[in-house]
Amino acid sequence: MQPLIDNARRFGQRPEEFAPLAAGQSPAVLFITCSDSRVVPALITGARPGQLFELRTAGNIVPPYDNGGPTGEAATIEYAVEVLGVRDVVVCGHSHCGAVGALVRGDDLSAVPAVRDWLAHAVPEGAAGRPDDPAVADAVRGHVLAQLLRLRSYPCVERRLADDRLRLRGWYYEVHTGAVHEYRPETDSFETL
Repeated sequence: MQPLIDNARRFGQRPEEFAPLAAGQSPAVLFITCSDSRVVPALITGARPGQLFELRTAGNIVPPYDNGGPTGEAATIEYAVEVLGVRDVVVCGHSHCGAVGALVRGDDLSAVPAVRDWLAHAVPEGAAGRPDDPAVADAVRGHVLAQLLRLRSYPCVERRLADDRLRLRGWYYEVHTGAVHEYRPETDSFETL
């Protein structure tokens, strides 16, 4: 912990770099990714403060839209799209994902019921991976596509897509190489950026 504290002290000694951020934010991208500590959106994209609006959830899950009750995820998506007017939404899955891996392997999650219930939103029926693949690459890529489809059911996203003011992008990040692949609908495949 001490190295993190030391860096935080040094970080706060450059107020001139951060003063303009007090005027507000206008990120162009909502970046939805996993809570995994190995996935660092600003590091992957080179973004500076104010350039990405982030939503991090276990397994980069976008829960189903439900107007019966608010969720933090729905509020974040709606705020990014309606208030901030982001032009792109990236759903970024990653190799060696513990959440997707647990589902592919059929792990017993009874000791962590909140995790088990959250992951029920993750992989649609029929989307399977190879349990012997530690990267769970195929399953994660399928999972990213499922979350992109789910995003389309959010009314704010649906409206912005209809009038061509929003683009959805699916990314797959390899934690072991640093490579990023983007889904290309025209080839129905993930290709290196």
